Amino acid sequence: MVIDLKQINAGDLNISYFEEGPLNGIPVILLHGFPYDIYAYENVSAILLSHGYRVIIPYLRGYGKTVFLEKETLRSGQQAALAMDLLNLMDSIQIEKAILAGYDWGGRAACIVSALFPERCLGLVSCNGYNIQDIKNATKSSTPYIEHKLWYQYFFHSERGRNSLKTNRHEFIKFLWSTWSPSWDYNEITYNLSSASFENKDFVDVVIHSYKHRFGLAHGDAKFDSVEKMLSKQPVIKVPSITIDGANDGVTGLSNPKKLKEKFLNHIKHQILPNVGHNIPQENPNEFAKAILELAI
Repeated sequence: MVIDLKQINAGDLNISYFEEGPLNGIPVILLHGFPYDIYAYENVSAILLSHGYRVIIPYLRGYGKTVFLEKETLRSGQQAALAMDLLNLMDSIQIEKAILAGYDWGGRAACIVSALFPERCLGLVSCNGYNIQDIKNATKSSTPYIEHKLWYQYFFHSERGRNSLKTNRHEFIKFLWSTWSPSWDYNEITYNLSSASFENKDFVDVVIHSYKHRFGLAHGDAKFDSVEKMLSKQPVIKVPSITIDGANDGVTGLSNPKKLKEKFLNHIKHQILPNVGHNIPQENPNEFAKAILELAI
């Protein structure tokens, strides 16, 4: 993927994004997670472009060259902010409807827009199932096995965690990549393609806020209060949806089949990909792209 980035003002941000493909092609917006960036979709985008799709891949807030327009704006990483960034981007580049596909933070934004604004979504590919956070129940404990996988989130609640991300972020991120995707044999070249994205001046603030807010440990941006209120009701998703898990995901594990049935009312299928971890589109771009192509049939 030759990176020829565009920039556009959208809501609180000047968003940096990759776009290629015919303007009359089916628009697909690909959304990365933490701690990854748009290079996660390098091979997915090539497949989609070969089929004539219009591909848009934005850097999320706090990543790459996406910047806040005002210094006074809270560097929020809350789920409502990510979703409204996506909606504002679609408005700014005049995309009425698109296929939305993502994982981790990006999958959360895609799920939220699909749930609350279904008229803007042609279809959804969501990794790790239903990604909308249930913040009001976030302090309920889980099994020790699940809790130990979330160590980094609890670490980020402390100043020691913030300092680690500030001073040792690349070693920290590489450790997450390796433990979350134990069967992904990435190399330094692959990491270095993405590493500059984590040098964004707001990266640490946005990340720390995200992991505090989801546990009710930080206030959100007041402009998103109405959206967060809707999300607290855990809305269903009615658009055509395909969900994907990596069998070797070292952080989130496999989706709950009961929850998939309850939350996706137009669920086409659920896939579990062998030898794939958390970074699904970069680890198995063929299957990820195939899911998008299937939605467009």
